[in-house]
Amino acid sequence: MTEIRRFVRVGRMSPQILKDDFLSWIAFLAKYFKSKARTFGFNFEQKKDVVVSFLMAKRGRYSRPFLNLSLSVIVFTGVVGAPIVASTYPSVASQDLSDYNPSSQVISALSQEDFATTTEISDKPRNKVITYIVVPGDTLSSVAEKFGVSTDSIQWANNMADDKIVVDAPVKIPPVTGVVHKVKQGETVYSIAKKYQTDAQKIVNFPFNDFEDLDTFALAVGQTLIVPDGTPPTETPVAPRIAPQYIAGSGTGQFIWPTSGSVTQYPVWYHMAVDIANRDAPNVFAADSGVVVLSEKQRYGYGWHVLVDHGNGFQTLYAHLQRIDLSVGDKVTKGASIIGRMGSTGRSTGTHLHFEVRKGGIAVNPLGYLK
Repeated sequence: MTEIRRFVRVGRMSPQILKDDFLSWIAFLAKYFKSKARTFGFNFEQKKDVVVSFLMAKRGRYSRPFLNLSLSVIVFTGVVGAPIVASTYPSVASQDLSDYNPSSQVISALSQEDFATTTEISDKPRNKVITYIVVPGDTLSSVAEKFGVSTDSIQWANNMADDKIVVDAPVKIPPVTGVVHKVKQGETVYSIAKKYQTDAQKIVNFPFNDFEDLDTFALAVGQTLIVPDGTPPTETPVAPRIAPQYIAGSGTGQFIWPTSGSVTQYPVWYHMAVDIANRDAPNVFAADSGVVVLSEKQRYGYGWHVLVDHGNGFQTLYAHLQRIDLSVGDKVTKGASIIGRMGSTGRSTGTHLHFEVRKGGIAVNPLGYLK
């Protein structure tokens, strides 16, 4: 009777009782679905192996229908979905799809940097000299590194005086580090190897060098020969033989070579002079007109030497002489007056002339003033 009264008066049920009933219903619902899910999982695990075995056994028979069905689904999806896409994206529908070129779209999406001009260096062995066009950012060392040769090899091939290269300028690149030589009359593999201070076998071993006779390695006049690891011979500078010049008056500031021979040492910070050697010990002439202001015969240092004042702030010194022909106060004429004879006195190890140009009493680089 009490329960009947309670349900009859449910409209007047307190909020707490309603809340408790609702939570009880939720808990019962969760427990129910959990039980159902557990039952489904248990049944699936029991029957899964049977289904898998059946499909594995019949995979060959059903593969073609499966593929056909998959393709049909894709086609159907495209046919049905195309109008939907067209209505959703009218801008796409308005385009003429017949003119659509995927490759052009991809290319336009790339930046210009992706198409910057670059030089692709082939890994194949090169058999001859090639021409490379210098691009911005190139240096002689970077170009040499690109092609796997030394910087000297590039300089020799292009007769470059220094390591500067100009953008857009053509540069000859030898196939290997070494020298590119044009064969002259009478030259052989052995004479060329000796000239470039390398081994004749290296020339023969280079696979792209041709020979008129493979037994004797005979060469054809005018052919181009690659000399691997070759080094051009260093030519010893020779002071020009002078013809006496009879120029009267004071110094001009321009000097001629005082004697003839080979330059054995150039000016450096500790030896600001030029040494000219000649075993024949020729005469030494005045490099410019002037007056002798010093003539000494020392046992050490400059040895027998003469100092000439040219009256314009310049002086010239001639040292290590074996004979002196002038005295202090004598006037000299450029290219005509003999100072003395080349020798090896003082601090000297061989017959040569130590020649200095002094400006304001300080030795300067004479090569800047010599003709």
